[in-house]
Amino acid sequence: MAASLYQTVIDSIVARIAAGDLLPGGMLPSETQLAQDSGVSQGTARKALMMLEQHGIVRREQGRGTFVTARTPESSLFNFFRLRPPDGHVVQPEVLDERIRQRPATPDEQRTLHGAPATVIEIRRLRSLLGRPRVIETAVLPADLFAGIERRSPLPSALYVLYQQAYGLIVLHADEAITACAAHGQDAADLQVALGTPILQVERRAQDILGRLIERRLSLYLTTDMGYMVRLD
Repeated sequence: MAASLYQTVIDSIVARIAAGDLLPGGMLPSETQLAQDSGVSQGTARKALMMLEQHGIVRREQGRGTFVTARTPESSLFNFFRLRPPDGHVVQPEVLDERIRQRPATPDEQRTLHGAPATVIEIRRLRSLLGRPRVIETAVLPADLFAGIERRSPLPSALYVLYQQAYGLIVLHADEAITACAAHGQDAADLQVALGTPILQVERRAQDILGRLIERRLSLYLTTDMGYMVRLD
C-alpha cells in the first residue's frame, strides 16, 4: 500500500476538521464512502483512519462509526500541563493573574510562527498549584489566527480547549526544550522567591493538526516539592 495514497485520505480529513466541516464529536463518513470520495481502496481508507486514531484525532467505536475526537479540559491538562506532586496525580492549576496584549512580532517569531505574522498576541499568566504561585506562562500567538481573543478574558485554564472550540485550531503536537535557570526581577517577585532561586524553564512550540506552528510558549516552573513529569506510551 503506497503511503501517499492513505496520506491523501488523512490530509483530506484533517483539512475538513480544520475548516470546521467536521466538528469535534461529529461522525466521519464510512470507510466505503471515504474510499469512493478519495478514489482509493477501502483498505487504504481503513489504514488512514487507523493512523488518525493513533494520533488521537479520531476515535473508532465498534458498530457505530468513527468520530472526531473532542479535546476535554481534563485530557488537555493531562497531555500538556506536566507539573505534578511526587505521587504523580494531576493538580488543577489556578490562574492568579492574566495579561493579554498585542505587540509587533520579533524577527524570530515572524520566522517561526505560521503566516510570518507582523503582529502577535502575548498571553502572560501566573498560575498557582497547591496554594502557592508556581508557574509563569507566556504564550505568543499569530494575531490573525486568534482575532478577538483578548475580549474573551478571563481565559479558561486549558488554553488548547479554547483554541479548538473558538478558533477550530486543534493542537496535536508540542516540542519542548527544558533548561535550568534562576529566578530574577519580576519573575522572582511573582513566584514569591528570592532572587537566584533555581527554577525550570520550558520552551514549547505547538503545532496544529495541519502542522502549522500556532503557539510559542515560555513557562517558568518553581519545582519545590513538585516535578515535571512526562509519560511515555
